[in-house]
Amino acid sequence: MIRTFRPRRSVLYVPASNTRALAKIASLSADAIIFDLEDAVAPDVKDDAREALRDYFLAHPQGKAERIIRINGLSSEWGAEDLLAARACRPEAILLPKVETPQDITGVAGILEETDASEGIRLWAMIETPRGILNADEIAELGLRSTARLDCFVIGANDISKEAGTKGRGALTPWLMQVLLCAKAGKLDIIDGVYNDFADLGGFAAECNEAVQMGFDGKSLIHPSQIEMANAAFLPDADSIADAKSTVRAFSMSENLNKGAISLNGKMVERLHLEMAKKLLAKLDVIGEK
Repeated sequence: MIRTFRPRRSVLYVPASNTRALAKIASLSADAIIFDLEDAVAPDVKDDAREALRDYFLAHPQGKAERIIRINGLSSEWGAEDLLAARACRPEAILLPKVETPQDITGVAGILEETDASEGIRLWAMIETPRGILNADEIAELGLRSTARLDCFVIGANDISKEAGTKGRGALTPWLMQVLLCAKAGKLDIIDGVYNDFADLGGFAAECNEAVQMGFDGKSLIHPSQIEMANAAFLPDADSIADAKSTVRAFSMSENLNKGAISLNGKMVERLHLEMAKKLLAKLDVIGEK
């Protein structure tokens, strides 16, 4: 299954109940916005938040950023209404919290299918519980099935730490890599968890760079001040871009068209590297257009 690349370097949570924050979205350079009906919205204003979200999407049927709505779990008292409201808003995706089994995805996909929801509404999954981590491989396999609509994993590091009783990012790293490998096997994007101290830009930058090295596709954010730093961190660096261009140029030369491997700048370069180079440059083009 071939998917069109979408940059997801910066994925900002915005409480659906915060009308001032909603009004600022158009001025932000985040690649994606998660309109949150779950954790960021107090129980006594859930209904108001849902109405505010409906009003926002009615007034702004399109946006420059990818738009995702995080609903409450369907087992909660708000989940069913949230799903109906999210479907009516026609976002690019609906984010499901605390996904622990493949059925958590296929159940919602089935509801969307039965209600003739647009095929353009995809599903994202929060992986934020021990059970979700243990079942990440089975869940990620749904990424290979078009009917499941699954496009992306989002790490909920705070919830994982709370349930597992761990402290510090280092203790989570083996589990993060486990979920990341599952996502890649399922051809899914995967977004790293939030950095809680938004005033600590140095710490945030370090965690972004670590996430890039680990293989994450982007970072989830809690404050607009984090957007530019995340966008820069997940942008291919100048050396990688130069290498990619050199690789594509070299393989396009007449003498190399049918070769499986060539020597380039003192290194052996295979067609695997050519495909990686083309993918990197294609991503760069999309980011540039955006």
